[in-house]
Amino acid sequence: MQNNTTNKPWIWVPMLYLTEGLPYVMIMTVSVIMYKNLGVDNADIGLYTSFLYLPWVIKPFWSPLVDLFATKRKWFLAMQFLLVLAFLGVGLALPTNSFFILSLACFWIAAFASATNDIASDGFYLIALKEDQQAFFVGLRTTFYRIAFLTGQGLIVIIAGFLEQKFGDNTQAWSLTMVSVAGLMLLLTLGNLFNTPKVESAIDYQKAKTLSFLEVFVSFFRKKEIGLALAFILTYRLGESQLLKMASPFLLDDQSLGGLALTTSEVGWIYGTFGIVALSVGGIVGGIVISKDGLGKWMMPMILALNVPNLFYYLLANLQPESIWFAGAVVVIEQLGYGFGFAAFMVYLIYIAEGLSKTSHYAIATGFMALGMMLPGMISGFIQEALGYEGFFIIVVLAALPAILLSRFITYPKDYGKKQ
Repeated sequence: MQNNTTNKPWIWVPMLYLTEGLPYVMIMTVSVIMYKNLGVDNADIGLYTSFLYLPWVIKPFWSPLVDLFATKRKWFLAMQFLLVLAFLGVGLALPTNSFFILSLACFWIAAFASATNDIASDGFYLIALKEDQQAFFVGLRTTFYRIAFLTGQGLIVIIAGFLEQKFGDNTQAWSLTMVSVAGLMLLLTLGNLFNTPKVESAIDYQKAKTLSFLEVFVSFFRKKEIGLALAFILTYRLGESQLLKMASPFLLDDQSLGGLALTTSEVGWIYGTFGIVALSVGGIVGGIVISKDGLGKWMMPMILALNVPNLFYYLLANLQPESIWFAGAVVVIEQLGYGFGFAAFMVYLIYIAEGLSKTSHYAIATGFMALGMMLPGMISGFIQEALGYEGFFIIVVLAALPAILLSRFITYPKDYGKKQ
């Protein structure tokens, strides 16, 4: 294994995780905004788009295939080309009479391709970098993963909003937007083709094949205190899993419905300008401080940083300020806290995946993370409609408590991720 510092991670880590994050945000978040603007109600949006989490939940069942057949690099390049075709399909489906069913089908294909791309990309990251590099670059990878989120929620939504105004037709605007996303994915895929190093040797590949499919899978559940670890993984993002689905509808809904009545372009600007700067700063600082002090010192502060800013969404719902600057300030605070707080979670997942089958084990861990996102997200629309936005955001804030409690019981080396 060519596990060295000469493969230019400053170049390929950002591009690889931008390519990993973009399809995820398009499938899970931008699709929410798109369907909202195409007339789909909140309950259906929350239910059907949350089902798209399923490939990330069940990806552990095919993750050993990525370990046992071909290289991680070949896998993620193939999946990225498939994603290009899937987003092109969404764009072409929107002008049809059966746009909802056809576009969901294309999103399903994209979801399976994206989940497999995640397996291969994360495995490649674990193979190509040493432990201290993994902790140091976790802030950079998380930042560019979230930059992909803000590219989707920001730039792409801004473009869609501009096209809505230009054409006076939401369907035509979003169709052209999705075709453009397919073009962007193609450019990113070509960038990964030429920039990612070939770090997997024939010896490492044969070593991985000494384990059977079942052995790779079962060995994960034999890890020490795995039950507590999985409970922590399931609840770490419990609040965010609900906020992610309803934040954009909240910003877009009329004030009579409890929302802030912002335009599509305004929502895009909020996430795509100040939000992207805040997230970048939070993610990079999070990775740096863990590599300096280790995971133990920063776990609790990062859990709080991830969850406490959600309280400001309740204040927005309660006060319903007319100025866009109040909403923008809340998004900046939330994105800064998210970037900082998510760094601890990613380093913990890397720790859980330690061992020979780290690609598969990391996929299993992130599969449980996705389950923790999918189930609450599925009911988020129903909770919001039953309690209103104020009551909903109270539930989101209280959802931080399980992770805070479990963090007192999980075990890991306190200096894990610290640069030696």
